Amino acid sequence: MRMFRHIYRLGLKELISFRYDYVLIVLVLYSFTVMIIVPALGTGLQMRDAAVAYVDEDQSPLSARIREAIRKPYFKEPREIAFHDIDRVMDRSEYTFVIHIPGGFQKDVLAGRSPVVRIDIDATAAGHAKLGTTYLTRIITNEIYTYLHGSEKQAALPIELNIRVSYNQNRENSWFMSLVFLNHMITLLSIILPAAALIKEKERGTVEHLLVMPLVPLEITLAKVWANSFIIATGAMLSLLFAVKGVIGAPLHGSIFLFFIGTMFFLFAASALGIFLATIAKNLPQAGLLSMPIIVPISMLNGGTTPLESMPVFLQVIMKFAPTTHYLELSAAVLFRDAGIAVVWPQLLAMAAIGTVLFIGAMARFRATFR
Repeated sequence: MRMFRHIYRLGLKELISFRYDYVLIVLVLYSFTVMIIVPALGTGLQMRDAAVAYVDEDQSPLSARIREAIRKPYFKEPREIAFHDIDRVMDRSEYTFVIHIPGGFQKDVLAGRSPVVRIDIDATAAGHAKLGTTYLTRIITNEIYTYLHGSEKQAALPIELNIRVSYNQNRENSWFMSLVFLNHMITLLSIILPAAALIKEKERGTVEHLLVMPLVPLEITLAKVWANSFIIATGAMLSLLFAVKGVIGAPLHGSIFLFFIGTMFFLFAASALGIFLATIAKNLPQAGLLSMPIIVPISMLNGGTTPLESMPVFLQVIMKFAPTTHYLELSAAVLFRDAGIAVVWPQLLAMAAIGTVLFIGAMARFRATFR
C-alpha cells in the first residue's frame, strides 16, 4: 500500500507541474483540436476542385458537351487556353489537367473513326493525377456514348455487379483521416510528455532528490506513466467527442469505453518508450531529436495512409512490433465497425506485450543511468 501511495502522490506532483506549464497546456489543446480538424478537413485522398484547362479546336456540340460535363466537386470550371500555351501552363503548375480536342473530332466520331483526345497531366500531384485521369476518361466516354445513342445507359454487361459499401457509405475521407490524425497526436504526446517530464527532473537535479527518498525507480516511472497517460487520455476522449464526432461529423458506431481501454493499453506502451528515450538523452533537445526518427515511421507506416498489406513484407513484419499498428486497427474496428472485445483482444494483447518489453527496458536504463 505504501508503494501505491507513493505512485499516487508522485503522479499528483506531475499533474500539478503540468497545470502551471502553460506551454504544454497550449500544446495539448492545439494537438487535440486544430491538428486533427484542419488536416482531416483540408487534406485527404479524395479529389476536390482539380484545375482543368482545355484546347477546343473542334468547337462542335460534342466538344461543348464534354466541357460542360467537367464540373464540381471534382473539378473546377474548365478554362480555355491556346494550344501553344499547354507547355507553359503545365511547367508553371497552373493546371493539373489539360484536355486537347482536335479539329474534326465530332465529324470523325459520327463517321465511326477513332479520333484521339489528348489529356496532359501534371503527375507531381500524384493523387489527383491518378483519380482525375479515371474520372475524365469516364466523363468523355459517357458523353460520346450519350451523344451517339441518346442515353447514358450502355450495353448490358455479361455479369451484374452488386457493390455494397459498409461503415462509410459515402466514402467520406475526413471520417477516417480524423481518426488517423487523432492516433498521430496521441502517439506524439504519449512519447514526448513523459520524456519531457523525466528530462526536466534530470536538468533540475530533482531525480537525485527523489532517489535518496524512500522511493524506488519503479515508483517514479509508474507515477510519470499514469499522470501523463491521464492527461493524454482525457484530451483524446474529449477530442474524439467534440472534434472527431462534433466538428468533423464522423459517426462513432462502437463502444467508447472499449476504445478508452485500448487507449490506456497503448499509452502504457508509448509512455514506456518515451521514458526509455529520456534515459538515453541528456537534455530536452536531444530527446526531441531522438524521438523524431521513431515517431514519424511508426505513425506514417501504421496502416493509416497506406494499408499494411500494400507495404513490402519486411515492413509488415517490422510494423507488427510497433504499438501504433495495433492501436489503429483497434480504433477503426471499435469505432467504425462496432467490434467487441472478442474481435480486438489480439490487439490488446499485442500492445500489452510490447508495452511490457518497453517498460522493462526503460526500468533497466533508468537504474543504469541513476545508479
